[in-house]
Amino acid sequence: MKEKILSYSTEDIKVTWDKERCIHAAECVRGLPNVFDPKRKPWIKPELANVGELTEVIERCPTGALHYERINSEKKEQAPEQNVITIQKDGPLYIHGEVAIRDLDGNVVLKDTRVAMCRCGKSKNKPLCDNSHIEANFKADTSYNVERLRTEPVKGKGGELSVTLYENAPFLVEGNYDLVGEETGRETCSKKMSYCRCGGSSTKPFCDGTHKKIGFVSG
Repeated sequence: MKEKILSYSTEDIKVTWDKERCIHAAECVRGLPNVFDPKRKPWIKPELANVGELTEVIERCPTGALHYERINSEKKEQAPEQNVITIQKDGPLYIHGEVAIRDLDGNVVLKDTRVAMCRCGKSKNKPLCDNSHIEANFKADTSYNVERLRTEPVKGKGGELSVTLYENAPFLVEGNYDLVGEETGRETCSKKMSYCRCGGSSTKPFCDGTHKKIGFVSG
């Protein structure tokens, strides 16, 4: 995964922005347009809002491109009580929670509270989304087969959500989470599920093995 992190600081807070993870969801611009102005340089001016306002809006960033560090306080962003995976129409999977992305050896390659996972298969920053789905004209609705999640009982609430990356294959999600799709609604589950990241599955957002047929390359 690539990163290009820029910092913007005041006496009370340091705001960081990872350009490689930003896909212009614009939650920051809608929340504090005076602070976050893409038409200005520097485009982030944290001195134009109080710390409470800044932290609240930064935590809305669904990709994790924006983060903060409070200089005079030990308060940090907390993961939600329940992990949530939200399906974006024609776009990525947003994961909000206690997320740990691992390789097949179990090494943590990214730990965060907010990530956007590529599901079109075209990102140049896999496994994260980089907006390549737009140029690729990726099409996928937000529906999912609820019954596939109900084959096992819910085991708990919250805790770590492990995302394991399989080479040239899907990613496996393990833990407690809510899956949200505008068309299907919200379902709580604890079942291990393989999520498509090649863009070709006919059972999106879940994997159906299409990655083998189309020669998907995850590297």
